[in-house]
Amino acid sequence: MTTRLILLASFIFCLHSYGQQSSYYLTADRVFDGESLHENWAVVVEGNRITAAGPKANVKEPAGATRINFPNSTLTPGLIEGHSHMLLYPYNITDWDTQVLKETDAYRTARATVHAKNTLMAGFTTARDLGSEGAGYADVGLKRAINEGIIPGPRLLVAGRAIVATGSYGPKNYDHDQQIMLGAEAADGNDLVRVVRDQIGKGADLIKVYADYRWGLNGDDRPSFTLDELKLINEVTRSSGRVMVCHAKSKEAIKRAVLAGAETIEHGDDLDKEIALLMKEHNVTYIPTLAAVEMISQYRGWKKGVSVEPANITNKKRSFKEAMTSGVTIGMGGDVGVFPHGDNVLEMELMQEYGMKAFDVLKAATSVNARAFHLDNQVGFIKTGLKADLLIVSGDPSKNISDLRKIKFVMKDGVVYRNEK
Repeated sequence: MTTRLILLASFIFCLHSYGQQSSYYLTADRVFDGESLHENWAVVVEGNRITAAGPKANVKEPAGATRINFPNSTLTPGLIEGHSHMLLYPYNITDWDTQVLKETDAYRTARATVHAKNTLMAGFTTARDLGSEGAGYADVGLKRAINEGIIPGPRLLVAGRAIVATGSYGPKNYDHDQQIMLGAEAADGNDLVRVVRDQIGKGADLIKVYADYRWGLNGDDRPSFTLDELKLINEVTRSSGRVMVCHAKSKEAIKRAVLAGAETIEHGDDLDKEIALLMKEHNVTYIPTLAAVEMISQYRGWKKGVSVEPANITNKKRSFKEAMTSGVTIGMGGDVGVFPHGDNVLEMELMQEYGMKAFDVLKAATSVNARAFHLDNQVGFIKTGLKADLLIVSGDPSKNISDLRKIKFVMKDGVVYRNEK
């Protein structure tokens, strides 16, 4: 009888403990709240929410709270990756065609679980995944596994298959008598309505469209959809409460995408003053993907700091500078997958290298992305009532963005995933 009572008491205690929500009292030398930097601040987390944030004198420490503090540290909101492909990995390991054509969805998904974990451990608690690149709706399944706590990873917004114009996307140059797996779903004209609805029905959080691609006579980027087609995609997308985002590098494609209602422009390689002002007028956010261009150039033999800078790098720097000069809203997204997941900060380092102040880069990966992706009522800020997505690093990333690599603590939804004691 005594043994049964002990077991019953233990069982009740376990149930009670499981039902309790953990609380944390976090302090740091500096607290970046998404918009401003503060000293002598404290942040309280209870359950999965931030319940208090402000000057220490005004923030009461909950009884029994776990204290978190590291010397010479900065506390920031969890970072937001604006452009990733969880189902891809660096092309210098395996080229894109081989990944799309020869690797099974099961294999690619298994790899993606590691990519998701690496992303989270690097301090990125939220990410947009802009296309499974031939892996169907594996990103939808990956998102579900993360949400259900089966695997660790960032909170995902997924695009599913993404949409391309017939004949524009790869893989290409194979025997047309066989069925070639494309990296996205082809659709045109009125069929776009069906495809958009189908992608939404299968779990897409947003509709990603390739407004142009390398299908010009000389392999140059040329528009692949008409303005009316893009408007049709956006109309159907908007009616579902979702948004359209556009891969667009060429000037004409960017222009069409903006006029059609795209909320973000991915890449924007040929952005000039005219296009920049148009983007600003329509409140479109620019996701520059600097790291992808740099890394692909290096895969092709460019030695940074040694050999002559390729034209595509020079052009990218020009576009990025024009966006800053013209006051375009610039978010953060590196096209990670082209380079290793978990090395997401590389994009932010290049943003600083290309002329953006570290403080503004930090905002790009938190509050700017949160607003651009309609997540500002959930994440991107340290504010009472928001989700407890928090990052602590050594040093001061508001001055040197590379300090974001010196990770000490990662929390997502109130759960601690990394704590370097």
